[in-house]
Amino acid sequence: MVCFKILCLVNLKEEISPMEENLMSTFPMITEDENTRIGDRYTSDVIARLRTPEGRDEWIYCHSHILIKNSKYFADRLSETWPTCQILDSRNCVEVHCQEHDFDHHITVLRLFYITITCSVTDICHNVKNALGILQVAVNLGSPEIVATCVDFLEASPWEEAEEEEILKIIPGIGLLAEPVLARLQPVNPAGIVKLFLSAILFATSALPLSMVDLKTSAQEQIEYMLTEDDDAPLITSDEDIKSKVKQHFMGLLTRFNNIVNSCETGDSQMHQFQCFLVDMSWACQILTKLEILKDFVENWVNVSENIVKAVDQISQQGEMLETKVKVIEVTSKVLEAIAYGSVILPTIKRLHMVKIWLPFVRILKPLFDSLTNENECLVVKMDVEIWQSLESAFSSIILALPAGQQAEILSEWLENKHIRYPDLTEVFEVWCYRSKVANRRLAHIKSNKGIIKML
Repeated sequence: MVCFKILCLVNLKEEISPMEENLMSTFPMITEDENTRIGDRYTSDVIARLRTPEGRDEWIYCHSHILIKNSKYFADRLSETWPTCQILDSRNCVEVHCQEHDFDHHITVLRLFYITITCSVTDICHNVKNALGILQVAVNLGSPEIVATCVDFLEASPWEEAEEEEILKIIPGIGLLAEPVLARLQPVNPAGIVKLFLSAILFATSALPLSMVDLKTSAQEQIEYMLTEDDDAPLITSDEDIKSKVKQHFMGLLTRFNNIVNSCETGDSQMHQFQCFLVDMSWACQILTKLEILKDFVENWVNVSENIVKAVDQISQQGEMLETKVKVIEVTSKVLEAIAYGSVILPTIKRLHMVKIWLPFVRILKPLFDSLTNENECLVVKMDVEIWQSLESAFSSIILALPAGQQAEILSEWLENKHIRYPDLTEVFEVWCYRSKVANRRLAHIKSNKGIIKML
């Protein structure tokens, strides 16, 4: 007859415990009756008994009219229709089973039942973690007002990544009451994604003052992220309409790049702008590759390659060449890859032009970087080894796709050059020798009487 003894203790008006004093004084609680306070055993008529699997057992002195008004859980158990209501004094003691980690949140919710004045949401919830704990208890005890308060707090508060993960674990199981919290995490309408993507492209390819470089870089990074397939699918699935609009935006960037290259060629001191443009061009090459619309970019790079090399030579004279040449090589490597492996189809004359322009450039640059790296292991400006390997493979593929006579000229120059070690064209030389030796035999059956190869 535990509950009966508890009722007797209430009537005997024992001394108030420290825990009960804490409950009554933690923060001002104004109720409908100023004499009705949580933890006041003199006026209470019901005990909320909080129990945990670990054996924690706390008795909280409460008032039935407060609990019934604010909690469906307590209203049901204090109702005449509850199955155990006829057991002696069972209505004077209501057990609430909880876990140790949410014990304090149960205490908080019981205290909140006693607040009848408008109270700051922040004062109630304090932080996201606390709000989630209170919310779960309020849902379990059936207190829609406290649920709404917690939802309002969570919906309006910033979340850290760990808190966001916790919200995703908890909120979906709570039901419709907590749906507003998930609004910021819901998938966006595809039309809205495309609109934002194109706006970001326009911003990232615009002519902006130097003071906005950081904002521009941030936009470029997010555009790249939107197009990247990692654990999740890309945000943007490009169609012809999107590709057409993206091309239009990038044409402005290409035009301005061409202008700055030409100005560098004529001797204007705009090297810093040229370096900034190279960063943009490296980014543009990645984006256009992802969207499979690299052709215009490649053709433009081919057309201005000679002027780019001249501009870089001027930078070399100013002692600012390392970082600039790294960016030039990064972009050129991607362009040569696209040409070498058939992503962009160019006529023979343009492919030969790219070899004649860039082969001498990288041939001289590679030993320079190697020597600087060996001398200074802390060198800030470094180039990924894979880029050098990629360049070498691209040159080999492009040269092997040229007419045999042009291959012979390139190989002759390579064997006579002091920088023979890079790029290593040994494989090209082997293939050329084999093709040349067996050419007559392989083509004999398709030659006419006059020795001219027939149309196949």
